[in-house]
Amino acid sequence: MSPTLNNIVSSLQRSGTFINSLIAASTIGGQQLFSSFTFKCPCQVGKNFYYGSAFLLIPALLLLVAGYALRSQMWTMSREYCCSCAPPRRRISLLEHKLACLRFFSITGRALVAPLTWLAATLLTGTYYECAASEFASVDHYAVFDNVSASRREQILAGFPCCKSTPSDMIQVRDEVALLHRYQSQMLGWILITLATVAILVSRCLATCCSPLPSRQHWYWTNHLRNERELFEQAAEQHSRLLITKRIQKLFGFIPGKEDVKRIRIPSCQDWKEISAPSLLCMGDDLQGHYSFLRDKLDEESEESKSEGIELRP
Repeated sequence: MSPTLNNIVSSLQRSGTFINSLIAASTIGGQQLFSSFTFKCPCQVGKNFYYGSAFLLIPALLLLVAGYALRSQMWTMSREYCCSCAPPRRRISLLEHKLACLRFFSITGRALVAPLTWLAATLLTGTYYECAASEFASVDHYAVFDNVSASRREQILAGFPCCKSTPSDMIQVRDEVALLHRYQSQMLGWILITLATVAILVSRCLATCCSPLPSRQHWYWTNHLRNERELFEQAAEQHSRLLITKRIQKLFGFIPGKEDVKRIRIPSCQDWKEISAPSLLCMGDDLQGHYSFLRDKLDEESEESKSEGIELRP
């Protein structure tokens, strides 16, 4: 891959365009499969509306919740700024509140990609809308319904999405009602796409205008947060591995994966009792938190425990 193409892909990944496009494409593909294998309109009075609306709205709501839940920044912000159960640590300045609001709007924008794509795709397809709106079609101007009772009319309208349930003399009416519902659904889909596009443009403009930081400083701050999170995760993983490796060696006498094991240690019953209860808290007046299931006994263990080890001889 050429350096220019690498720079383009890297720029797309950093801006989120590539990820958002991938999410949208996956949502559209999932919607098509979902409609093909799962959705079957019941074609019964009083059920079409709830069934079609459920398939239209509930997946979008689940995708929105998942979009929030799968972003670690959302949990960090809720912990730092919103959770009243958290112990008070420091006073949060007004600037930090403004920056947190900008981060929340950014997270919301990305979380809305999948549900809006689902709604737009389903409305453009029109299947769910046609099922939900079938009972409310206006057919008073059709002469074929003049001598039909109200209850019978409801049954006929509810059966329109199912071609087998339509009487032969009302097939033309069914086709015209289906075209009308398809038109209404697609118009709603395009309106939703237009409103979402305008909302994205307006939100970006407002975020730029209302940001308490200059443009270059805001760009630096955004990259700083991303690099901070990435480097912190790498350092935390390496630190925890080194710490756990040290404690495991004190407990068993060797490091996992090491081939030249010369001495092992048999943990005592007290050792197993000590590591049975977790100690993962970093609160209170303790200057150094406990971050291990292996407790402190192994850290304070004297050199006498070495004599308890079993030497492995070739």
